[in-house]
Amino acid sequence: MSNDVAPIPTSFDPDQERFDNRVILVTGAGDGIGRAVSVALAKRGATVVMIGRTTRKLEDVYDEIENAGFTQPVIQPMNLEGAAPPDYAKLANDIRDNLGRLDGILHNAALLGALAPIELADLELWYKVMQVNLNAPFMLTQACLPLMRESEDASIVFTSDRVGRKGKAYWGAYGVSKFGIEGLSQILADETEHEGRIRVNTIYPGPVATRLRRNAYPGESGDMHPAPADVVAPFLYLLGPASKGVTGQAFER
Repeated sequence: MSNDVAPIPTSFDPDQERFDNRVILVTGAGDGIGRAVSVALAKRGATVVMIGRTTRKLEDVYDEIENAGFTQPVIQPMNLEGAAPPDYAKLANDIRDNLGRLDGILHNAALLGALAPIELADLELWYKVMQVNLNAPFMLTQACLPLMRESEDASIVFTSDRVGRKGKAYWGAYGVSKFGIEGLSQILADETEHEGRIRVNTIYPGPVATRLRRNAYPGESGDMHPAPADVVAPFLYLLGPASKGVTGQAFER
């Protein structure tokens, strides 16, 4: 394993990647990158368990996938800010009972919070950001690990950020939570590497035209950065069979 930033192999062709008979869980699936990756996975044969706070948004993604004739997804509304260990245990049990397997998790949901000096950080908002961005991925992963160990080729992918790899002023709780995600990923990768069944990596997709990006940089033009659908390839690489055996890496698009 290496802590250096790794590139996605230039030889990877997302159009050739298939996810038939794979079950992949995606958080933050209602919009942005989560939505785009969910659609791309379903197009390639995956059964996607879509986690999100807003049922209407999840239903919109469901309809898009259904209307396109892709593999039928599963909707699971869940507010990560308030979810507790029993909620994640129930989710894992439901996946086992209804789908029989789990081959991947994309931890994509994130809360920006407020950009402010540490000295002026709002404590309540700090806790909310940590809950959504760090505690929820930990609890969800912990609950799903026994099920993922039954897969021959399971992948856990954490969406990270450049401010979680090098500290930057005013990014506060969001930056700290992403540093935590990098640490969680490295520790879990080291703990599971010897098993050869579960790989764990992080990906910073670069600036993308998402709601979080607009909130962080309200002065940017909307067409400065790629749309979420244009950045799905790295996620498909890390979640799919092309990256089998690759673990403990920090990737960047």
